[in-house]
Amino acid sequence: MILKRRKKAFTSALSALLGISMMFTACGNGSSSSAGSGDSSAASQTDSGGDSKVQTNDDGSLNKDLTSLELVKIMGNGINLGNTMEAYTHSHGKEDIFPDESEQAWGQPITTQEMITGMKDCGFDSLRVPVAWTNAMSFYEDGNYDIDKAYLDRVEEIVNYAINADMYVIINDHWDGGWWGRFGAEDEAMRTAAMEMYKSMWTQIAERFKDYSDKLIFESANEELGDRLNDEIDGKKGKLKKTECYEKTNEINQTFVDLIRSTGGNNEQRFLLIAGYNTDITMTCDDKFKMPTDTAKDKLLLSVHYYTPWDYCGTDGVNSWGSVKDYEEQNELMKKLSKFTEAGYGVVIGEYAVLTNSSEPKNDTDKFYTDFLANCDLYNFCPMLWDCNNLYQRRDCDMPNADMKNLFLEKSYAKQKDMSDDDIKKNAQKIIDDAYAAAQGQLTDSGVLMPDDNKAIAWIMYQSNDYSKTYSVGDEYDPTSATAGLEATNAEITGSGEYTVKLDFTGCGAAKGVAFSALGISNGEDLFPKNTITINKVLINGNEYTLDTGYYTASDDGSCTRVNLYNAWVNELPDDIRGATENATAVPMPLKKSDLVNTIEIQFTFNEAA
Repeated sequence: MILKRRKKAFTSALSALLGISMMFTACGNGSSSSAGSGDSSAASQTDSGGDSKVQTNDDGSLNKDLTSLELVKIMGNGINLGNTMEAYTHSHGKEDIFPDESEQAWGQPITTQEMITGMKDCGFDSLRVPVAWTNAMSFYEDGNYDIDKAYLDRVEEIVNYAINADMYVIINDHWDGGWWGRFGAEDEAMRTAAMEMYKSMWTQIAERFKDYSDKLIFESANEELGDRLNDEIDGKKGKLKKTECYEKTNEINQTFVDLIRSTGGNNEQRFLLIAGYNTDITMTCDDKFKMPTDTAKDKLLLSVHYYTPWDYCGTDGVNSWGSVKDYEEQNELMKKLSKFTEAGYGVVIGEYAVLTNSSEPKNDTDKFYTDFLANCDLYNFCPMLWDCNNLYQRRDCDMPNADMKNLFLEKSYAKQKDMSDDDIKKNAQKIIDDAYAAAQGQLTDSGVLMPDDNKAIAWIMYQSNDYSKTYSVGDEYDPTSATAGLEATNAEITGSGEYTVKLDFTGCGAAKGVAFSALGISNGEDLFPKNTITINKVLINGNEYTLDTGYYTASDDGSCTRVNLYNAWVNELPDDIRGATENATAVPMPLKKSDLVNTIEIQFTFNEAA
């Protein structure tokens, strides 16, 4: 689904700037060993070999009767300590490990008890702490998988901060430099070593934390279980086929459960969070993904992430959300995920966000979060906000945007613990229904040519080279999926004839080149099967543009008719193309980032099938 490196690139540049000013001024004295705010009589957690300087309130208790479905309700809202302990600084052969160096490497301040307590005060009941453990393995490439004690100590301190703040806390292995690609390597010895390292890593973590209460949860991976098992290692991509990626994902998750249980102590009953395939909802709901078997009863949870649609959640290409299609997509995906709760597994949405580069939320974030959190209430999911010192400001130990803060406070466990499950679900369903009805009302009044199963509508799919400008990319026509200020002239196709479609970027700023573009006709294959398209003229900024190569008519999904104008993902022509012109390719309109597009117009003829 989402590559962690993409997300890091988006957030870390801002975080680096913010982190410089926060490094020594974050809430209190900024010391990584500052005492917790809990009961002063609490003992330091050292029974498992730890040397944490932070006193902890953890009492080592377990509720063996608590199920994962019951747990997620108590976990309430969650938040990530993003770009912090997973910041990657591994240096092969480095003897001395300094955890504070990696903790600040992606621009974040040193974490303090006050910061974590402030998260609790903003309505967050759980903390997910992403960790890059190979930061602390100086020689893992040589088969030495020992985790440096200072690094374990620092992770334990942060775990104690969360427990002292009366929060549940999750630790995982998170991207971690992409070492996961070793599982898919062509070299069998490297694949074997990958599993050995995974086992060694989790054995050390499990032994260190085996006496902690069930407020500490282990998570098997991040987004790496799935396609990213084929990530490039030493210049070579992995060789696993899709089915094999599913099989290896299931094997790794089963190994994780068996290993943790085998370490004894509280790990025999600890709640374990199982990473879904790519942490993608649709891919995880595929029957090829299997939850592990477990010797403990009802102690497994599932982890997926939610950044849909990415053009809105992760880029500035789409800066509005709330269309009928937006609500339908979100509601349908969340309902699909309930497959796991119905099977008895608690579900944690380990990351979700409308990413922002400041403490101010992006336009329509309130709509997105309100519907999303209502769905979490409806289906009993625990949501964990991805945040890198943005909405929650670690320097101030607070969330400066009052509306966002109130939204999370209203969804906290403290606000809902005395409500019946039925009342929570009824309230959630009303929020969802009301929002959807409002979107339908706006749709009716908009006057825009809207999707209709009984109409064929032509439009220009467009994604600028820098992904900052977009219009209805994909075979499903959605005029609401657009950069605000962009104006589109689309055309209803009523039969053979000449038509014109146009995009005008002047209201949102020129598009810089092209990353993807196509001329699409929704329902074209259904209503006018095998028709072809002849492009008569392409005008860019009012000037005629000559296509570099020929083009062809085809369909990717069997419903939408399209001509690819620039689709670099098509390496060879499909077998079912028609109406191809001389030297046809999928990239007849290459535009560089330096080519500024204020307007693009396409005049074409829709030809009756021969």
